[in-house]
Amino acid sequence: MEPPLESLAFQSPEPQPWGSAGRSAPEGRGGWKSLSLPLLTGAAGVGALVLLHVRDPHVENSYGICPTWGLFGVYCPGCGGMRAVHNLTDGRVLDSLHSNLLALPLIVLFFWFVVDWAIRARRGQGPRLPAIDRTVTVSIFVFIAAYAVLRNTPWGTWLTPV
Repeated sequence: MEPPLESLAFQSPEPQPWGSAGRSAPEGRGGWKSLSLPLLTGAAGVGALVLLHVRDPHVENSYGICPTWGLFGVYCPGCGGMRAVHNLTDGRVLDSLHSNLLALPLIVLFFWFVVDWAIRARRGQGPRLPAIDRTVTVSIFVFIAAYAVLRNTPWGTWLTPV
C-alpha cells in the first residue's frame, strides 16, 4: 500500500555533494564565480567608454542623428551624452559637463553600482537595488523635464551640446 500524499509532500531527498547531477549550489554561495555577471557588466561599460574614445561622436553622423533632434529639432535630455563621455575619456571634464550635464553623474552612479554589486556578489549577496520613493521619482522626472526644456530656450544655451 502506498503512503498518503500528505506524508510525501514534506520529505526531502538524500543530500548529494555539490556538483552532482541535478543539484546546484544554494543562492548566496559567493566566491569568485559569483563575480561573473558584475564583471561582465563592468566590461560592457568599459567597452562603451573605449568605443566612444576611439570613434569621435563630434564627427557629424558618426553615430547617426538623435531621433528627437531629427524629428523635432530640439535637444532631448540625452543629446550630447556620447560627446560628453568622449570628452571625459579625453580628460576634458568642463567640456563634458557642457555637452551633457547628466552624463558625468550617471557614469559615477554606474561605476558605484557595479563596484558595490561585485563586492556584494563576492560575499554571496545579491545586488543592492535603490529604494526610491514616489517623491524622489517624481522629483527626478521633473528635473529631467526642466533640464530638457531649459536647454532648448534662449536662457539655457549654456546647456546645449558642444
